[in-house]
Amino acid sequence: MNYYSLNKKAANVDFRDATIKGQAPDKGLYFPERIPIVDADTIKNIGNYSKEALALEIMLPYVGNTISKTDLQKIVTETIHFPFPLVPVNNDIYSLELFHGPTLAFKDVGARFMSRCLGYFSTQQEKKITVLVATSGDTGGAVANGFLGVEGVEVVILYPSGKVSPVQELQLTTCGQNIKALEVKGSFDDCQAMVKDAFMDADLNNHLTLTSANSINVARWLPQQLYYFFAYQQWIKENDTAPVISVPSGNFGNICAGLLAHVSGLPVDHFIAACNVNDAVPEYLRTGNYQSKKAVSTISNAMDVGSPSNFVRVLELFQSSYQTISEKISGYTVSDKITMQTIASVYQNNHYLLDPHGAVAYYALSEYLGSHPGKKGMILETAHPVKFPDTVEEVIGKSIEIPDSVKPLFSLVKKSVLIDPTFSELKSWLLTR
Repeated sequence: MNYYSLNKKAANVDFRDATIKGQAPDKGLYFPERIPIVDADTIKNIGNYSKEALALEIMLPYVGNTISKTDLQKIVTETIHFPFPLVPVNNDIYSLELFHGPTLAFKDVGARFMSRCLGYFSTQQEKKITVLVATSGDTGGAVANGFLGVEGVEVVILYPSGKVSPVQELQLTTCGQNIKALEVKGSFDDCQAMVKDAFMDADLNNHLTLTSANSINVARWLPQQLYYFFAYQQWIKENDTAPVISVPSGNFGNICAGLLAHVSGLPVDHFIAACNVNDAVPEYLRTGNYQSKKAVSTISNAMDVGSPSNFVRVLELFQSSYQTISEKISGYTVSDKITMQTIASVYQNNHYLLDPHGAVAYYALSEYLGSHPGKKGMILETAHPVKFPDTVEEVIGKSIEIPDSVKPLFSLVKKSVLIDPTFSELKSWLLTR
């Protein structure tokens, strides 16, 4: 399997080079030259597969011969070594809980897969790999945990000061060892722009082997397909029609992975891009016109992205056909007020506690099902509510029980470097640290 740049001005590369480079030299995102089709018998008998066997079958074509099958089996087994339960919330809506990994967020899957791939590749070269990543919330903690202690890899995380939750900040600033945190006096879009500029800077790239652990990296993006297949394994036990899937969407890597799984053969009735007021893509789905926006801070902070990088992959997946895309995906814009009302009503009526991102997805799915009677669906609950205590506890009127895995964080000391939101300051820090 080779990968090409979506800007079409760079040479094709294999999975190894796409992972190490992160982004193509022409600033384009890498995209697989073909979409592997999952065998129809696999889909038909999907309930008979173990998670590990299914994950290997899905990922093998994308990795090609860059990693041996034996080593890839080990990588995927470690990647998915926690549960992905599909929990009924009411008669028509299920919640795919993706917060049972080590940092209580869906991004554990991509981060664990990528860290193990890069660890494997780092043994094949002398120069240390520097992972440069921007985070709007959960990516930072997942990447920090996934890469902690990986030989030959250093991680530098940029996050917007004051715009991530306390748990999220502790997860990405307290690891030490090979993990460094830069606290940027700006927005996530500022952080992401600084990272992109770093990849394009010749001077930096002469001194460092840079790659990204954001979902722009194929090794972060592609494994997110897996939990859509795991969800379907559980879905068909109780349902005889394909689900509508509502995905809380920020940088659009998650929903794009789901769409890729669908194009590969996974039965899905319809996708919903559930956004907060940072709704460039829902606006496109409503009008056919795409225009990035300046990011606005909300209580669903991981979705505060005004210019989602992965939307170009959605366009590529469907040959930029607005008609096809709008038939596959519906977009919804959900305000903070409605998000809080949704958390409250679902908790009171269904005894299920949503985080703000899951609440955005739940409201959007409820609206869609209301106008499409007879259909059922699932939301992706992408993070544990404990990561957003101020919002959730205000709504439900009591404290959230803290999971045992989080409790030790509160005894640790945050360690970060505060910097201005300029590439020049990032470059200076990288070259002189």
